Amino acid sequence: MCGRYAITLAKEAMAQLFEAVPANDLPDIPNFNVCPTVQVHTVRSAEGVRSLAPMRWGFLPHWYKTPTDGPLLINARAETIAEKPAFRAACRERRCLIPASGFYEWTKDEDGKRLPWYIHPADADTLVFAGIWQDWERDGEQFRTCAIVTTGAEGEMKTIHHRMPVILAPQDWPLWLGESGHGAATLMRAAPEGSLRFHRVDPAVNSNRASGPELIEPIDPT
Repeated sequence: MCGRYAITLAKEAMAQLFEAVPANDLPDIPNFNVCPTVQVHTVRSAEGVRSLAPMRWGFLPHWYKTPTDGPLLINARAETIAEKPAFRAACRERRCLIPASGFYEWTKDEDGKRLPWYIHPADADTLVFAGIWQDWERDGEQFRTCAIVTTGAEGEMKTIHHRMPVILAPQDWPLWLGESGHGAATLMRAAPEGSLRFHRVDPAVNSNRASGPELIEPIDPT
């Protein structure tokens, strides 16, 4: 599961990192509370050229009559992505990278209160999620949409949530983007043990209207 994340890497640095041509209408950075249905930064490859461009986070299958015609598809499960009618063509033909600085997950206390955690790379500034994308158009409305691929969590991450995004290392980007042949399915696995860190953050992030760098600052959980 990945339902909220943060991105702080400057647009110019992002374009350089991915060797991608940036669009002119990229979302503002930093954003410490990226929520579903907003425009997010994505990288895709076409004819050997990478582009850094916005997409709506919330995958819209072509048969949706409106953007709210069915469930909000922000994640695609790695275990079933090749079989689900909504995702199977995209996982073969339309894969993308979705950069982030970290993401949020929630646990619950004994009273059922939601406790947010911020999860970030142990030794890097940026995470790169595996994504898929889909164009959608109906009655004059047009969106380029995406979803984050998730897999089962392993190791310490399982103490926070049983699912996590598929996180791609730089050497994996060409394969996921379709630049270096077939075999992208082999990349849909949990991140190596020890590659992520996590800490409790303020429940203010529970609101999708919250913003600011204080959202990712550690708090004393006691």
